Amino acid sequence: MIRESGSGDLRQLLELYTHLHEKEIPPDSEHLRETWASICADPNYHIVVWEEQGRIVSACLCLIVPNLTRGVRPFALVENVVTHSDFRGRGFATACLDYASELARSKGCYKIMLITGTKEQSTLEFYRRAGFSSEEKTAFYKHL
Repeated sequence: MIRESGSGDLRQLLELYTHLHEKEIPPDSEHLRETWASICADPNYHIVVWEEQGRIVSACLCLIVPNLTRGVRPFALVENVVTHSDFRGRGFATACLDYASELARSKGCYKIMLITGTKEQSTLEFYRRAGFSSEEKTAFYKHL
């Protein structure tokens, strides 16, 4: 089942992110709780999840960014695309990306962007099959 995350999903999301690049689940803290509350309250912040048998096994973040150009149309950013390693290859991440694209379209976005640090051809091909192009734009990244 595909859906947007809710306030009760924090623990499952943190566990899922250990299949992305996180090494461990961050300890419970006031900062973590405040960050999660801020995310849940932000109408432009969407975490799309695939739930399988009551367990979140795939997700992506879709952030809608208000914009003053392109006819005052927003754009969308996709980040944190992940599927639990036991559930890969079943189309769950593709479904999450499709949902994010439809969400962006419904919010009037003129584009949706995704940046990845991977060099793995299988992952790059996955993003291409999901409709993302690496040919039209050049992305730059600065680690802070």
